[in-house]
Amino acid sequence: MSIGSNLRELREEKKLTQEQVAEKLGVTFQAVSSWERDEYKPDIDRIVKLAEIYEVSVSSIVEERTEKFSTKQTIYNWEHMKTHVKSTARALKMADTLKAVDFAADAHAGQMRKKSNVPYIYHPLNLACHALSMGITDDAIISACLLHDVIEDCGKTLSDLPVSDEAKELVRLLSHEKTNDENRDAVMKAYYAAIAQNPKAALVKCIDRCNNLTTMSWGLSRSRICRMIKETESYFPALLKAVKAEADYGNAAWLLQYQIESMLDIYKRLI
Repeated sequence: MSIGSNLRELREEKKLTQEQVAEKLGVTFQAVSSWERDEYKPDIDRIVKLAEIYEVSVSSIVEERTEKFSTKQTIYNWEHMKTHVKSTARALKMADTLKAVDFAADAHAGQMRKKSNVPYIYHPLNLACHALSMGITDDAIISACLLHDVIEDCGKTLSDLPVSDEAKELVRLLSHEKTNDENRDAVMKAYYAAIAQNPKAALVKCIDRCNNLTTMSWGLSRSRICRMIKETESYFPALLKAVKAEADYGNAAWLLQYQIESMLDIYKRLI
């Protein structure tokens, strides 16, 4: 396929009109139309911007698209994961986890993952199942996996959480204030430094990052993906070091480092 054909197909996949693309680029719709008909080629700056608009790599625009693959936004059914977490919690007498499951489901009711129709509760349940699959059965850790976003995203407070003080402290560490371009670096530096002092919080945050890395290709813009890569490389080595320092989490640390670094390498090569 030609560059023009790629551009037309990518635009249609995003359900955008030529006029909408033109407005985002600051050009006429006739220019967009001429690119898609291969009458003219956009310059490199416009190709980079088009890649950001369509949330693809530059190579997806300039190289022949000989293969098309189907993709999916979820792997597991969130209700099945909820049942698994609750069954495990009952069997292991994990009181905090049992209360956290239903609290998180109610708190996130109606929320969706970015740019998808996936119920948001899929994310915290995924974290809890990820931890359990690595043999982590600490009640505070699993409940923190389930509750880690309820303060930031649901307007809940620590006093609202129906869990132990230890679990509340993990959720507190895993929550940060809203940021903007001016304060983001300072806020995130303090946020990650505090988490690195608590191995359990570091473990939950690493699991959280694994899940977010696997979904950011369709949930984030190209610029946000680049920011996520840089943030992960800057802060997560210290978190992984904190996890590795705990003998009980050695296997988990190995798996988490492997997944995080593998995902980063894949994104950097494709982007």
